Amino acid sequence: MSSPSTPPIPSAPRAAPPVASAPSVPDRDARRILALTSLGVFIVFLDTTIVNVAFDTISTSFDAEITRLVWVLNAYTLVFAAFLIPAGQLADTYGRKRLFQIGLVGFALSSALCGLAPGLGVLIAARAAQGVFGAIIVPASLALLLPAFPLERRAAAISTWGAMAAVATAIGPTLGALLIEYTTWRWVFLLNVPVCLLTAAWGVRLLTETRGSRNGGFPDPLGVAISAAAPALLSFAVIYGPRLGWGDPRVLATAVAGVGLIPVLILRSRRAARPALDLSLFRIRNFQASNVATLVFSVAFFAVLLSSLLFLQNVWHYSVLKSALAVSPSALVTALVAPLAGRLAERFGYRPVFVTGALFYAAGAAALALRTGASPHWAAHWLPTLVLNGIGVGLALSTLNSAAAKALPPERFGVGTAINNSFRQLGALLGVSVFVAVLGTPTSATILGDYHRVWWVLAVIPVISAGTYLATHREPEATG
Repeated sequence: MSSPSTPPIPSAPRAAPPVASAPSVPDRDARRILALTSLGVFIVFLDTTIVNVAFDTISTSFDAEITRLVWVLNAYTLVFAAFLIPAGQLADTYGRKRLFQIGLVGFALSSALCGLAPGLGVLIAARAAQGVFGAIIVPASLALLLPAFPLERRAAAISTWGAMAAVATAIGPTLGALLIEYTTWRWVFLLNVPVCLLTAAWGVRLLTETRGSRNGGFPDPLGVAISAAAPALLSFAVIYGPRLGWGDPRVLATAVAGVGLIPVLILRSRRAARPALDLSLFRIRNFQASNVATLVFSVAFFAVLLSSLLFLQNVWHYSVLKSALAVSPSALVTALVAPLAGRLAERFGYRPVFVTGALFYAAGAAALALRTGASPHWAAHWLPTLVLNGIGVGLALSTLNSAAAKALPPERFGVGTAINNSFRQLGALLGVSVFVAVLGTPTSATILGDYHRVWWVLAVIPVISAGTYLATHREPEATG
């Protein structure tokens, strides 16, 4: 979601305007920029899941109930989702390097405050601050990466960048469990501090400032506030719907308010001189297609990850550390496959690569339902599904990142990237709700069948995303 520059919505092109095929920086520096921006996004998405396994130890440390403790996770998730689009707009307007550096330093400071928090209230506030700075890092990082590569190499670079986000999300519980096992929960946050500061220092020398909008000026403040409030309210409803009940007045009120703000934001964006939402981007067919497919596929991705961890602990009775290690091979496979996805997309097109990845992921979820029993057989029954899922994520999410970026005009890289990631974040929230709703309230007699039902449902969702993408995405003309 982003902003047009005139009250009537201009007719946007179907793909990004042509830009020079040659990279704007030397090849060696382009690879360094890829490493730098990938490291930044890795840290941000690591913190979406690394805290999940720390609940018990944080609860003991602060003597806190789960109803309050859940805000350690939700404060980050809600704020991160809410500020992605405003942050992308600010990066395009005031400079991608500047915002990236501000995000890294802010993330380091807020992480330090999390690690040193004397009480739960401070920890929750610091997690919200992490969400703000994380939302700044993500769109700025990809907007810095894209101009460093020529069009013919851009898909491969974006695949690597996107792989870091997927790997970080998947490996977060494993790394968190290891840190808690051998140190304390505080190092789950303190680990970010040196990484962010060193990355920021590296960026001072390596990065060159780029902007999108040249007309200057802060985006419409009211529009920015609405574009942050709408996803925050919707996220609250999605998170708490399964817990409080969808008929709960608080859930209904936040859902209605979140949905109601969307047309208000559209009307405001039509009229504001510097709107917060670039409505012209939603006329780009392939950008639309990539966002819808990202949303649907992310539901399955995040739900499978959560359901796998809980199954291993509740049915196979693995420890937190052992269950986290048991799912980690999927992230390793993703890291190996994702860089290849960009090259495959450049050669064969985005649709066949994404559809292949989605079907691999569907096969992995179906294999969990068909092969997983009540007795632990990790190598024979579980490991093959991890390989299928890792290949699926590596091909699918990386391809969608590349396709969304290719469809964007260069001057809207920051906000367009933010929109795509906000769809992914909404998919993550919906995935948790789908898992909770389909699982129901299992008993010792029904729990295995309940998990099998969850995995069958999750096997269908990637197939839906593949069908949607086939119907809506058009392969761009070859470049170079």
